[in-house]
Amino acid sequence: MGARGRGLPRLRRLPAQDRPGDPRRARGAEGLSGPRTAVVTGASDGIGAAAARRLHRDGWRVVVVGRSAEKTATVADELERQGHPDDHREVERHTVDFARLDDVRALAATLAEQHRRIDVLANNAGASFPRRTTTVDGFETTFQVDHLAGYLLTRLLEEPLRAARGRVVTTSSFMHRIGPLPRRVTADPPRPYSGMLAYSRAKTMNALFTRELARRWAPDVTATCYTPGAVATSFGARSGGLSGLAWKLGLSRSFRTPAQGADTLVWLATAAEGWRNGGFHADRDTAPAMPWATDDRRARDLWQLSADAVGLPA
Repeated sequence: MGARGRGLPRLRRLPAQDRPGDPRRARGAEGLSGPRTAVVTGASDGIGAAAARRLHRDGWRVVVVGRSAEKTATVADELERQGHPDDHREVERHTVDFARLDDVRALAATLAEQHRRIDVLANNAGASFPRRTTTVDGFETTFQVDHLAGYLLTRLLEEPLRAARGRVVTTSSFMHRIGPLPRRVTADPPRPYSGMLAYSRAKTMNALFTRELARRWAPDVTATCYTPGAVATSFGARSGGLSGLAWKLGLSRSFRTPAQGADTLVWLATAAEGWRNGGFHADRDTAPAMPWATDDRRARDLWQLSADAVGLPA
């Protein structure tokens, strides 16, 4: 969950039902028949679920990806009940734990087999942990869940994304402003460990990954990231740091709804113009990011570090 703090820009509240665009007007869709395909991770709840509902309602074929089998099925079943005149098939759903990179590899293999073209990949899955934990792959959990797993999924879906001249939209946060990423980029968590700083670093990595992806895969693939603002979701209730404190104090009542938080994600996925490739966004517009989130050298170093971590060539 993004949080508003001293010195941060105030994000305006957006109408939950304001539709950003039509899938047939998305880049790469000209002259093609049938609905576009969007893969949304973290779609079992909160912002991801809201984005899946919006895209499905607007005629997209949505692939729902979540960690909880029960919640993921609930969202997918809801979309099926809503139906759409252009697509009567079952809504595709996948249960994946981003704390297990083999789960991500299996997901990517399945998606690449079933979809020759993927028009949008929404890297929305994320988490924040108040205490340091390590995944089965040996990485600090926030680093893996919030950055590395999305990096791996994107790399493994390069072919269908390029085939569609698709878009990769990554959920970052203004929380990246809390602490700088060291000039020597590593996978190591902050010392002493702070869940808030670990999350801030991961959100910085989202912005750097977006920047380098846009540079490497242009013009075939567009890459953008955004902050949803302060959103009242179960993510905040489970988090430590400022997010958890805001929930305990009841401040979340003034936060945005998940639908409002998802608005810029859907806009970046569908709008014909207004966004900047490789850029950081908020409220359907470009937004300032801290220098450590726009540093091209850090972006290149992070790409190399991530490639080495998952066993892919840079």
